[in-house]
Amino acid sequence: MAPALTSDDTPSNVPISKSHVSRNIFPDGIKTSGQHPPIYDELRGYDDFPDLIDGPTLWKSEDYRENPERWVHPFSLQEIEEISAAADSFRAAGLPLTGVTKVLESTRIRGDNFSLPRLSSFLASIRNELLNGKGFILFKGFPVEAWGNEKSAIAYMGLGTYLGYFISQNGKGHVLGHVKDLGEDAKRIDKVRIYRTNARQYFHADPSDIVGLLCIARALEGGESDITSVHNVYNTLRAERPDVLKTLTEPNWYFDRKGEVSQGEEPYIRDSVFYLEPKENGRVYCKWDPYYVRSLERFSSKGIIPPLSPAQIEAADVLEATCKRLSLHMILEVGDIQFVSNAQVLHARTEYTDHAPPAPRRHLMRLWLATPESEGGWCLPFHDRDEKKRGGIQVDDTPPVAHLDAD
Repeated sequence: MAPALTSDDTPSNVPISKSHVSRNIFPDGIKTSGQHPPIYDELRGYDDFPDLIDGPTLWKSEDYRENPERWVHPFSLQEIEEISAAADSFRAAGLPLTGVTKVLESTRIRGDNFSLPRLSSFLASIRNELLNGKGFILFKGFPVEAWGNEKSAIAYMGLGTYLGYFISQNGKGHVLGHVKDLGEDAKRIDKVRIYRTNARQYFHADPSDIVGLLCIARALEGGESDITSVHNVYNTLRAERPDVLKTLTEPNWYFDRKGEVSQGEEPYIRDSVFYLEPKENGRVYCKWDPYYVRSLERFSSKGIIPPLSPAQIEAADVLEATCKRLSLHMILEVGDIQFVSNAQVLHARTEYTDHAPPAPRRHLMRLWLATPESEGGWCLPFHDRDEKKRGGIQVDDTPPVAHLDAD
């Protein structure tokens, strides 16, 4: 078991509030829970982790590299027509984009507003594959150039609601994110979010259950995607570097929150990198972003938290190298949508160079989606595991916003 908490850590054991929220602020009636420390007593020690992982969540890149039919789904004309009709109906109603919700034909609820009666059963199977299978899919043929940003955003967010609940991605409440180079300094990792730069993004998982990326415009060079199976990486480390794997299971990693905190919250969180679901036969999942563990010198230099140990620095480097060695590479074309599970898949992006003006810059619309345990999501050792919009980034009562471009 993980070490018991000290008295200074007790605030992390305060249950997350499920109180009513105002629809004037949160149009769908649900507030993003935000980031929280784990329930430390539910974390398991290395000796409790499996010797080997097998099953549908384990995959190897060579199984998919030459077999795109196993992970690529081109939208059919009928599917696009149904999505288009739902988007047009939503837009005609004059509703805020932050209030888009799926419609379940069997249990229609007043206020549900994005109906996909034929596509919904297929999306339910995709959701199951994301949560309990290989954890990724690439859709092709979303007509973003014909639809423009507004209709594309409506259709994309509406589609996403069939996979999970969209959650806030930053302190500004963005539920529709924009991955775009805004000229910010990628070296200032204590303040700058890397998705707002053209720098390489190392293998990581976002603080959501599922992440979606819709390609609006490609870069001139680079900006290509890599994904890797957490369970293949785990098995490889268990065989090659068990010392590194043990270090990654220890709950003494500090993750930066880069100032995106609510009143009274700590500016960092102490966590593990590899976890076990806190239940019988719990699965292994990963919570990792190297930019967030390497940006804490402003605290470690003052003795507030310990600096990364030599073993942790080596573990981070070995984890990145192993992920890269075992990864599946793909290039997102305009109109592609990539959905990836953040539990059993890590993803990365290569550095990129944009076209010279006036050509558009590389632009991906991003969704973070939550899947609570009560609705089939992974069992996580966090107090908000049954919250519909668990995870994400929520600062006080900042309302959700869905801009059509980066700001």
